[in-house]
Amino acid sequence: MQSFRTEIENPVVEQDIIELAKKIELFKKGKVDEEKFRSLRLARGVYGQRQPGVQMIRIKLPFGKVLSNQLHRIADVSDEYSRGRLHITTRQDIQIHYVDLERTPELWAELERDDVTLREACGNTVRNVTASETVGIDINEPFDVSPYADAVFRFFLRNPICQEMGRKFKVSFSATDDDTGLSYIHDLGFIAKIENGIRGFKVLLGGGLGSQPRHADVMYDFLASDKIIPLMEGVLRIFDRHGERKSRAKARMKFLIKDIGLEAFKKLVQEEQNAIEFKSVPIEFNEFTVSKPVKVKAPKIELKDTAAYDLWKSTNLIPQKQEGYFAIGIKVLLGDFYTDKARLLADLVQNYAAGEIRLTLRQNILIPFVREDLLPFFYQELQKLGFAEIGYNKALDITACPGTDTCNLGISSSTGIAKELERVIKAEYPQYIDNKDLVIKISGCMNACGQHNMANIGFQGMSIRTPEKLVAPALQVLLGGGNKGNGQGVFADKVVKIPSKRGPEALRRILNDFEKNGKGISFFEYYAQQGEKYFYQLLTDLSDITNLTQDDFIDWGTNEKYIKAIGIGECAGVVIDLIATLFLESEEKIDLAKNALNHKVYSNAVYFAYSSMVNSAKALLLSENIKTNTQSSIISQFDEDFVQNNKIKLETSFSELIYQIREYAPSASFSEAYIHNAVSFLNVVRAYREQQQKLVKL
Repeated sequence: MQSFRTEIENPVVEQDIIELAKKIELFKKGKVDEEKFRSLRLARGVYGQRQPGVQMIRIKLPFGKVLSNQLHRIADVSDEYSRGRLHITTRQDIQIHYVDLERTPELWAELERDDVTLREACGNTVRNVTASETVGIDINEPFDVSPYADAVFRFFLRNPICQEMGRKFKVSFSATDDDTGLSYIHDLGFIAKIENGIRGFKVLLGGGLGSQPRHADVMYDFLASDKIIPLMEGVLRIFDRHGERKSRAKARMKFLIKDIGLEAFKKLVQEEQNAIEFKSVPIEFNEFTVSKPVKVKAPKIELKDTAAYDLWKSTNLIPQKQEGYFAIGIKVLLGDFYTDKARLLADLVQNYAAGEIRLTLRQNILIPFVREDLLPFFYQELQKLGFAEIGYNKALDITACPGTDTCNLGISSSTGIAKELERVIKAEYPQYIDNKDLVIKISGCMNACGQHNMANIGFQGMSIRTPEKLVAPALQVLLGGGNKGNGQGVFADKVVKIPSKRGPEALRRILNDFEKNGKGISFFEYYAQQGEKYFYQLLTDLSDITNLTQDDFIDWGTNEKYIKAIGIGECAGVVIDLIATLFLESEEKIDLAKNALNHKVYSNAVYFAYSSMVNSAKALLLSENIKTNTQSSIISQFDEDFVQNNKIKLETSFSELIYQIREYAPSASFSEAYIHNAVSFLNVVRAYREQQQKLVKL
């Protein structure tokens, strides 16, 4: 097995990468259960792709900030391990595709040389912490939220309380009341506020998109900044313990809030604070490293087309709060760009700006700290890279997920239709090139990675079946969604389902009607005024499937007849004993608990021991074909089926034993005792399992 010890300075990161390499080897030999291996690799940014035998790698970039040296490193990795293409996601990550599974530890080690991680970019973990792309430079921001987003990212990275939750958990920070971080669609959303001179946040809880979008509840109108990490730790602990695990479709935070109610959830979080080590976590924002613009003389530039330059300035520049500086928006078609351009862009911002770029929620790039007298030079250089296209964050700038290009869950093409709709707007509706009020988003399936159900005009990939049982690609047209600011938003209505090839005609009708009847108001206001039935009547004839042509059975971006299929893409492995895997994992968690105790990280020690006991109980329940769900139900089921029936003898009930985690604050003495309990419990349940196996053999 390859050693990474000479490459990685951080021993924690080094061990993480070595562990991934070991688990890949064990999986290939059939010694680790496939489901457990999938969970492990997803939590390390390794995601199965639609195409068999290759993986998508997601690179976690907190609030979309990428330094020049990091962009160079990512480009080098993409060239070496992939195909030289980078994809910006709607969560400010970068993805690369077509990577060999066995090379992922080596790839990760290369990235870490410039402090870039894959850890928890996928899986049932705290995903990338996103934020407004203008943090730190926004004219209207009460303060820079970057240090707070960074602190949350670092505190919960590798934190044992959020490694194996029932589902993913998403967090955002908004710089201003415009809420460009989209707090209302997140599990936890923070909007910067100042009250009585104290920095803090409006806190929203339990939002989400997907097939059942839910608007987040206001948890606190104002929470001081030193309380956000203890609050989030409490929220995650409760979600980990009570969140759904059996039905994946109902395992997000929004369903837990819906089931038990906001006030009951807040009470559980408050009670959990007794067991949280740090009741206050002040964030030293003055110590946060902020990129500084270089001092450089502006090169002399003679622009040939000043009208084009002026148009570019009107659509792609954002004035900063720092006097004399602008941020330049780069419109990146579908979020895809290549490594040769990435390197040149990295050099450009290093030599003439502040050595960083920001990846945006609309799959674009923002260059902060460009001096005003350098704008002509930047325009010229960006033109050479093909990065000077007008329409940054405007109607022409359509957001789309990868869809059927690479995603396992894609139903129909989102990238192909996005390209066609952008072409239609540019050719037929040039007045929308500078329109920032109209937001168009496309997803390839109901999971809403393209955020279609929060757009003014949204399209969701689907399929339709004719009476003759033929299947064609389709689009659900959604209208009327939008961000109202300060944590308020509206989800779009599902208006009509049409064949995909009629998508451009649907857009033409919508825009033509808006042009005719919506003078002087935004599209958001116009849709609210007209209503869903009005637009259904406008578009309903496009849903007729009795007159389909051969072209309607071919999806955008391909010449082949459409076949509805879910890509395979996940590595195959032999079926082995899941019970044995769970016991092995319990041992590993105890080792982690002991290591944390030795390093005096008592909160981690306690939670690793807790997770070990839950795992051990789950293993025994599964061994007797008892279905498991939430951690809390595993605990109660174990008491009911093993302790109360005297199959397993403990000095107390399992609930009383394990729920000490709620009663005692982390300390050296409690951690040591709790780990001892975890070891004893594992020995007891494993002995019971071995005895049962012997009886079966007899």
